[in-house]
Amino acid sequence: MKFDLNGETVEVQSPPLTTLLTVLREEMGVTSPKVGCDQGGCGACTVLVDGKPQRTCLTPVAAVDGASVTTIEGLGDSEHLTAVQQSFVHHYAAQCGFCTPAMIISATAYIDAGGSSDHVEIQEALKGHACRCTGYQKIVNAVAAAVTQSDFDLTTTTPTPNTVIKTANPAVKTGG
Repeated sequence: MKFDLNGETVEVQSPPLTTLLTVLREEMGVTSPKVGCDQGGCGACTVLVDGKPQRTCLTPVAAVDGASVTTIEGLGDSEHLTAVQQSFVHHYAAQCGFCTPAMIISATAYIDAGGSSDHVEIQEALKGHACRCTGYQKIVNAVAAAVTQSDFDLTTTTPTPNTVIKTANPAVKTGG
C-alpha cells in the first residue's frame, strides 16, 4: 500500500487493518496525531485525508491507499506558518499542546471548505475535539481571525482585554 504523506509518497509495510494512527506514529515517525481516547471521540488523532478531517484511530491504513494524507507537519513549519498556525500563536489558542495539531488540521479544513468567521459555525466545525485546557474560546477566536486573514505580529501576542465573542452563550467573554 502507498499513500502521499505531506506531499511525499510513502509505502506501508504494516498489515492493511492496522490503524492509520499506528502507521503514522510507529512506522512513519509522525507523532503529531496523538493517541487520545483511541475510539474516535476526542479528535486528537485527526489528519486530513484528501483534504477532509479524519480520525486516524478508526481508519485502517488500507482505506488511505492512494490517498493524500496531511498532518500538521505538512501545513507549515516554524519559518512559514499558515494563517491558522499564526492565529493560534497570536491568540494563545494552545496551552498543553496535546490537541493543537488536530485542532489546526480541522480548522484548516473548515476554512478551506469556505467556513466563515461566525463563532457558532466554528464551534460546530470543531465540536468533535476535546480540549481540557483552553475552554475553547481562544481556539474559536483564533479560527475566526484566520478566516478573516488577519495579519499578526507574533512578537505582540497580547489579546484585547474583555473582548466579547459570539458563542452559543452570549455572556461569555475572553481576554483581560
